[in-house]
Amino acid sequence: MNWTSYTDGLSTLFEQGGLVLWAILFVSIYMWILLVERYWFHWQQMPELQERLFQDWQTRSARLTPSLVYRRIATLATDIRTEANRNMLALQALVAILPLLGLLGTVSGMIKVFEVITVFGTGNTRGMAAGISEALVTTMAGLFTALSGLYFVSDLERRADDVTRRFESKLVEDQ
Repeated sequence: MNWTSYTDGLSTLFEQGGLVLWAILFVSIYMWILLVERYWFHWQQMPELQERLFQDWQTRSARLTPSLVYRRIATLATDIRTEANRNMLALQALVAILPLLGLLGTVSGMIKVFEVITVFGTGNTRGMAAGISEALVTTMAGLFTALSGLYFVSDLERRADDVTRRFESKLVEDQ
């Protein structure tokens, strides 16, 4: 497949999907930027953060009274959980918005179909097909991007829980 046919196919797809498909594209790009940032954080920055907080724990734990030890452990575990879950609410919202944008495209496409039927009757199949095409393309795009995002958001939530649990266990074992 050459570059020209690829770009022609994409331009045709976006013509069929209308403005709603552009909105789905921009929202999904933003979602993927946040997902990549979160994975980058978990792979690159989380180990450094854990090490820094663990060293802080080791220097201060000797001076803590026994009643304050568990409070400090809970505070450090909360710090890890907070950093691990940063932007997760935004990601969850984007995953929820994408199928709704697909539904908006469906409604928009069906309105176009009914407008064609109102003006020309059922004899203008080409006009009706354009509206049906918009409805199907936007529905597919909204659902596909939301489902792909849903998997990765769930994975990041699981990673955040695992990291927090392991870090808290490490602090309890060290005391």
